Amino acid sequence: MTGTEAPLDRFYSVIPAGGIGSRLWPLSRADAPKFLHDLTGSGKSLVRSTWERLVPLSGPDRIMVVMGRAHRAAVEAVIPELADHNVVLESEPKDSSAAIGLAAAILEHREPGVIVGSFAADHVIGQERRFRRAVAEAVAAADAGYIATVGITPTEPAIGFGYISCTEPMPLDGAPSALGVGAFVEKPDLETAERYVRGGDHLWNAGMFISRADVLLEQMAKSKPELVAGLRELAEAWDSPRRGAVVDAVWPRLEKIAIDYSVAEPAAAEGKLTVIPGDFDWDDVGDFASIAKLHSGGRKSDLAILGENARVLADASSGVVVSQSGRLISLIGVQDIVVVDTPDALLVTTSANAQRVKAVVDALKISGRSDVL
Repeated sequence: MTGTEAPLDRFYSVIPAGGIGSRLWPLSRADAPKFLHDLTGSGKSLVRSTWERLVPLSGPDRIMVVMGRAHRAAVEAVIPELADHNVVLESEPKDSSAAIGLAAAILEHREPGVIVGSFAADHVIGQERRFRRAVAEAVAAADAGYIATVGITPTEPAIGFGYISCTEPMPLDGAPSALGVGAFVEKPDLETAERYVRGGDHLWNAGMFISRADVLLEQMAKSKPELVAGLRELAEAWDSPRRGAVVDAVWPRLEKIAIDYSVAEPAAAEGKLTVIPGDFDWDDVGDFASIAKLHSGGRKSDLAILGENARVLADASSGVVVSQSGRLISLIGVQDIVVVDTPDALLVTTSANAQRVKAVVDALKISGRSDVL
């Protein structure tokens, strides 16, 4: 690859399919994580929808999926088009820096000058033409040497998302919407989120990162040189008979850190990160309240029901019911309820407390109840 092709011709999509989605327990489990579920009622798993969303941008032969070894069969069952050389298996989870960094290192080793874009396997996106337009601008910004992200224009003062503080316009060739990035902000409290939305200079952090692979690795190496050295060692052996031995030797010692901390925040501080505002519908489906909202169109009076053979009787009730057990579930006069009924575990909470489900999972881990995780 010479690097003289049009930016989109050098673009490769990466789908990190990791994370259990513990706030969606007991629906999401270690052996059936969030991205393998159909949470929208479309008849497709989230990872399949992500794949189909990226095909028009990079083509089916230029999409790499990074996943745990245990999930390979399930992912390939829903994405039969996935080529073997585009499968990257993690022996154990190491967070997004290792997952995305390894994909970038492998692709850069194969195709110097390649532009990579990372898109989570478990997000829901609407208005896909607008999504593709924003990504195309991000690819153009990456071609100019920046690390680019796509931020979502907030529709409400959400406290379940991180935010991106935007600064002055920095229009680049092919990326007229590009803005500078002042900082990444962790999930705020409600008062702070309301201030962000009123001010109009904050976007939701959707965790999408687009960059030349070499630029991404160089930025990561500034703060995490040992991590990048390990990733490059893996990449050099990846397409050779030495892969297994090198993975066994190198992968366990890689640092576990999110790419926001190893790349995005340092790049923003150096003025090397740009954000493209995205005006499309987006949700990371982070808890059951998000699922209820997706299915009700934001109407709090509605009851969302998921499950192929769900048997639900409801009177004057709202919220969400997820049924996998076949039991009859009857709701009378309860508002914003969350009921998740699986063969071996039952969750009952409210939309307002949906983010606290993760604490239940943490408690189960401490108590050794791995049989329901």
